[in-house]
Amino acid sequence: MRIGIMGAGAMARALGGGWAAAGHEVRFGARRSEAAAELADAIGHGARGGSIEEAAGFGEVVLLAVPVDALDAVLRSADLDGRVLVDCTNAFEPDTSAPDGTLNFVLAEDAVAERIAATAPTAHVVKAFNLCAAEVWAAEAREFDGSRLSVPLCGDDPDAVHLVAGLAEDLKLRPFPAGGLHRARYLEAASAMTVGLWFAGHDSRAMFPPLAAAFATRD
Repeated sequence: MRIGIMGAGAMARALGGGWAAAGHEVRFGARRSEAAAELADAIGHGARGGSIEEAAGFGEVVLLAVPVDALDAVLRSADLDGRVLVDCTNAFEPDTSAPDGTLNFVLAEDAVAERIAATAPTAHVVKAFNLCAAEVWAAEAREFDGSRLSVPLCGDDPDAVHLVAGLAEDLKLRPFPAGGLHRARYLEAASAMTVGLWFAGHDSRAMFPPLAAAFATRD
């Protein structure tokens, strides 16, 4: 599959590198084409670099891996008509009310994925890969405490969600549907909370029992 990647940072390297190694055709695009070319050369596996517009035009699927404050300019510069657009972004900013020495996060906006869909209305937006840092996706470890690392997916187009699920499986991850794109805001909020807990040294996985022990009675 042809995958265009808008961005040349850590998330672009981690996900794009994994897909290139899995046999997909990958083209990176950045505001500085030289940065995209350098990343492609470092990854190998036939990956190529170029401009953001070239990456968008190349990909059947396009990964949006740029800073949130660059989204509008990037989206308006590229033709994304009919493309499956994977959004892995989070609008983090430091929580200034946190005690001194504590690094917590809040969201600068509540629903980045919905803004992306509004800015690129003819693309099929799927929220995915936003819960973990790039270092997690780049690592070889995929199983923890007997469970495969999972990727929730939010999107309104079933075919697009299915396609992105396959890309997650190519990275040896376990994808699962998490609802329509209107639910992506909850993934963004979950990321802000859990990343802050990790930075504070807390194991966020310990907040939840395993599925076999999770139950509730409907009121």
